[in-house]
Amino acid sequence: MKKSQKNTLNVEGMTCSNCALGIRKQLEKKGLEEVRVNFSTGEVSYTNTTSIDLDQIKEGINNLGFKVVEDNIHQGHKHENTSTIEKQFYFTLFFTVPLFLHMFFPHDFFLNNMWVQLGLCLPVFIIGLFHFGKSAIGSLKTGIPNMDVLIIVGITSAFGYSLYGSLAYYGLPEAHDYLFFETAATITTLVLLGNVLEHRSVKQTTTAIKELNQLQKTEAKRVLPDGKIELVEYSDIKVNDILQFNTGDKIAVDGKIIWGDAIINEAMISGESIPVSKSILANVVGGTIVEDGSIKIEAQQVGNNTVLAKIIELVKNAQQDEPAIQRLGDKVSAIFVPVVIGIALLTFGLAYFVFGITLQQAIMQSIAVLVISCPCAMGLATPTAVMVGIGRAAKKGILIKGGSTLEQFANAKNIVFDKTGTLTTGEFIIKRTKLYAPIEEVELKNILFSLEQNSSHPIAKSIANFLKKEATQIDFTDFKEIKGCGVEAKDKAGNLYQLGSNRFLKEENKIEIHSIYLLKNTELVAGVDIEDELKQNVAETIALLNQQGLNTILLSGDRKEKCEELAAKIGIKTIFSQQLPEQKLEKIAELQQTNPTVMVGDGINDAPALAKASVGISLSNATQVAVQTAKIVLLNDKDLSQVYEAYLISKHTLKTIKQNLFWAFFYNVVAIPVAAFGFLNPMVAALTMAFSDVIVIGNSIRLKSKKLN
Repeated sequence: MKKSQKNTLNVEGMTCSNCALGIRKQLEKKGLEEVRVNFSTGEVSYTNTTSIDLDQIKEGINNLGFKVVEDNIHQGHKHENTSTIEKQFYFTLFFTVPLFLHMFFPHDFFLNNMWVQLGLCLPVFIIGLFHFGKSAIGSLKTGIPNMDVLIIVGITSAFGYSLYGSLAYYGLPEAHDYLFFETAATITTLVLLGNVLEHRSVKQTTTAIKELNQLQKTEAKRVLPDGKIELVEYSDIKVNDILQFNTGDKIAVDGKIIWGDAIINEAMISGESIPVSKSILANVVGGTIVEDGSIKIEAQQVGNNTVLAKIIELVKNAQQDEPAIQRLGDKVSAIFVPVVIGIALLTFGLAYFVFGITLQQAIMQSIAVLVISCPCAMGLATPTAVMVGIGRAAKKGILIKGGSTLEQFANAKNIVFDKTGTLTTGEFIIKRTKLYAPIEEVELKNILFSLEQNSSHPIAKSIANFLKKEATQIDFTDFKEIKGCGVEAKDKAGNLYQLGSNRFLKEENKIEIHSIYLLKNTELVAGVDIEDELKQNVAETIALLNQQGLNTILLSGDRKEKCEELAAKIGIKTIFSQQLPEQKLEKIAELQQTNPTVMVGDGINDAPALAKASVGISLSNATQVAVQTAKIVLLNDKDLSQVYEAYLISKHTLKTIKQNLFWAFFYNVVAIPVAAFGFLNPMVAALTMAFSDVIVIGNSIRLKSKKLN
């Protein structure tokens, strides 16, 4: 069996989602799998499990009227392709303006001469024929005719009818009744104007990927074995290279600090605006900025293996994922062109043969129907909004794996949270202490710090870390760690101190329940209550989610009392405590039966529940299996407000998609009958059609900066 190969090609000439759909269908017919086509970035990716070679795949795409280009050439061609469209527009505009103005001059004016009009129209018609014809023929080959088919039929009808009139009635006054050269030229020019505006607008929907790519394009100072420093490009950095970065430098690749310390701004990776301090052995991520200090790092991940490269790839793939709501637009777009051509023919037949309207007017009405129709608006409605939504999320440190995830999150009714590591940091702090013997609070902290820092228990390490800034080291000897109980040691005076569970207590000392107990010579000295530290903005986030009408749920393996205490503190509505991994899965399945459910978790035991939920949300510091299973990954694992941010982005992206689809359907439902009944001049129809796409894209771009609530 042939090994699967994942490939990406760069393709020029795609102007709308119908072009992308045509390429996808053609590649799928060849047996390729996981085909993804992004018309805005020009990227086509697929998995090849067949015997088909690369040249055959390229040839198939080229035969559709597109062009496969090399990656390094591609970027230049993308700019050239856009400028070519602009040049074509300005070229056609030069001929179209005088041709259009002929209507405002008397019949004997030179612009009203049929040969002058033919001469002015012919260059424009040829440009339109090649520009739109290539795309139209390619779309017909795929079986999915696009908008350019309608444009070609429209301008060819107007030009052909005018040419027939010029030749058949040469020298006769009746010839002027057949001259509609300005219609063919104006339609071509206005649609080219629409294409120029559309290309410029679509570029703005992909700025997130461009900004992330810009973060990768950086140089670095490589330290040579003799101590000298050379400047190297990002692409030339190798694993194990020693690189130096100073204040203001952008860190080029992922690595580990081997010398120095620095304050690093990681906002573009984690969404966290506060810079973090890092020193020797700390990991650094490519794309982050050294705000202060100097460091040397050992490169560990370079090229496509860096965190930033993986984020870029994830965002690209996510933007190509289609939400379910797009299927409606795709279905309509696929049958739209044949239906419109049918309506145009019906319009002509009824107008000319039934209602006795003149031949010229009947043709103009049918041409108006052709050029005002716009399947592109429906095709652009969803992908442009998804690109902007996922891009905005990525800039906030929220990685969303696919447009369908946005739709599912926006429609969710339940949001379920794991406790430890999700709502809490997993680090324990001292909540309160109670003294049972004459001892100062400061001395108690010194004893706790000195005993706990010698323990390997995670809770002991947390307490030692919590106290390290305010406690002083006491010298203990004969330190022992007693499994299931805690730790014990002796001070210089020979006093025995024990710190741990209630198993150290004598029966008569069991007065109150505490998390841990401190004893001196077997007598109770103090009880210490600890709690798992909450992450930033937990209560605020839960309150905002409750306000949005979501049912917030705590699903934890922890004790009932602890879960109830936490839920009351942060405002969670529903609690399911003491849940084993399989019970968590069953509970998610049960919730899913009634309403779409989101699960937020971080551990290996959460992975099945994350997969089962409509949307699984994981934190970047979670286990690898949880990150891979989740559909949303939050890069800032210290601040839970990103969950609410992700919900708002999902909600407003879906809202934007619905607005776009409403406009696209409404426009066509109203515009086509208006044109069919003869109330629209074909040139006005072309202008209206040209701007319909821009309206849809403009509404999507608005999502980049609109206030979310």
